[in-house]
This record gives sequence, C-alpha cells and structure tokens, in this order.
Amino acid sequence: MKDDRRHPFRDSHQDREEARHVPDTPQTRAPTYRLAFADDDFLCREELRPVRLQLELLKPELMMDEAGVNSTVVLFGGARIPPPEAKNTARTQTLSDLSKYYAEAQEFAKIMTTRSLASGGTDDIIVTGGGPGVMEAGNRGAEEAGGRSIGLNIVLPHEQAPNPYVTPELCFNFHYFAIRKMHFLMRASAICVFPGGFGTLDEMFEALTLIQTGRMARVPFLLFGQAFWEKIINWDALSDAGTISAEDLKLFRFVETAQEAVTAIDAWEGKGEKRSEIPNR
Repeated sequence: MKDDRRHPFRDSHQDREEARHVPDTPQTRAPTYRLAFADDDFLCREELRPVRLQLELLKPELMMDEAGVNSTVVLFGGARIPPPEAKNTARTQTLSDLSKYYAEAQEFAKIMTTRSLASGGTDDIIVTGGGPGVMEAGNRGAEEAGGRSIGLNIVLPHEQAPNPYVTPELCFNFHYFAIRKMHFLMRASAICVFPGGFGTLDEMFEALTLIQTGRMARVPFLLFGQAFWEKIINWDALSDAGTISAEDLKLFRFVETAQEAVTAIDAWEGKGEKRSEIPNR
C-alpha cells in the first residue's frame, strides 16, 4: 500500500540503508545498536510474539488488498493425493484411487477461474495451502485458465516449497497456523473440501464450527467424495447422539465432480446468511 501521507519525518527505509554504512566499531556491532524493526533476533524474542502475530495477519491482508483480491474460493485437501498420471506412485491403493479428485479439483479451479476472469478477475479467486496434492491441483487449474491463485504455505519441520502453479505475488508463508486459517476464511465465498488427512480434517471442522456458531456467514460448503467422508466420519451418529443438531447436517453438501460443485454453488440456499438464532453483537 502506497503511503501518500505528507509529513516531515525521515523515511524508515532511508535509515535502514544508512545504518548499513556506519563506521565499524564495538558500539555499532553491538546488538543493542540495531534498529528495532530491522533486528531479526529482536523480532524473534518470546516477548514479541504478539507483534509477529499481528505482522502475519497484516502482511497478506495488505498484499491481497493491493492485488485486488475481493473474494476467494477455498480448496482444502490432501497433500498426498497424486495426479492421475502419477497414481501408480501412490503408497496405497486408496491414494491411487483418490487421484480422480486431483483431476476434479483441477477442473473445478479451472471453471471457477474462467468465470472469475469473465467478471473482472477479482472475485472467487482460488486459494489453497500452496503445497502438493489437491492444493497443487487447485493452483494448476487456475493457471491453466489464465488466472491468478493464492497459496498459503506454512513452515513445516520437513522440507516444503510452494507448488509451481501458485501466482508468485500471491504466494505467502506462515509460522502461525491460526493466522493462516484466518486468511483462508476471511475472504471465502465458498469452501470445497477434498479427501485428506489430519490437516484437512482440522481445516474442515474449524470452518464448519465457525459457520455453525454464527461466527462466520454461511457459504457454500462442499465435500468432494461422499463415500470417503461417510467412511471416516459417522455424521448421522453425531446427530443421533445430540452432539450436533439435524440442521447442522445441512451446512454442507456432498458432490463428486467439478461441474456438480459449480451447480451446487450457484444454487446454494441462504448463501451469505448468518445463523438466525445467533443474536446481534
């Protein structure tokens, strides 16, 4: 964001550059002499966690505002699901069979991006976790349509890099899972969840909880692969036990194909509405 304010104070970029060229003395080499905002060791102190949280919230927000990202379509899904052409490399037969959802994610992202471009390219931009598997498929489909897509990566203990289909100026990296999750949902106009593991389940249930409790507007919420989801989660048992209401099962819908998902989004009842039983705050 360009700073158009007029003030008499010296620019911080200038001082940061000047500080690199001061005489080399014991005093200037001391950590205490470094400019606070240019001191990585200082910014990583335990006491600076609130500042780091704020920075991780603010940086992507500003960059996406500047890039004209008004709304997004969220794709969650497994990093281990291979593309169909590589399904023989999958470590299990189930993963090999799930490769069809890589293709559906790719096609869905392509369709949604084409539609987005037709209306200006600032709404319904695909956002993924920026990694392999279903995430790669989403970014890949958007690129094939000639549009932009977002990747919200996170630093993990094992080596990880953004997939090559993420739009470079919309490729972000996070330390805090919580802030990353906020950015997934802050602009969400629809949420699509493909088969996946712990991370996918975590993202899915957090988003459903936000909608269920009225902390987030209701948006189209689609689960690709009914057989997969009903095998790993007994949804009806939750309702029968009373731990969720029968109405909560209407917060999402199962789909199998990209075109079915697009049709469901277009016909979604109550899109953008909040739960009526949640009082105004």
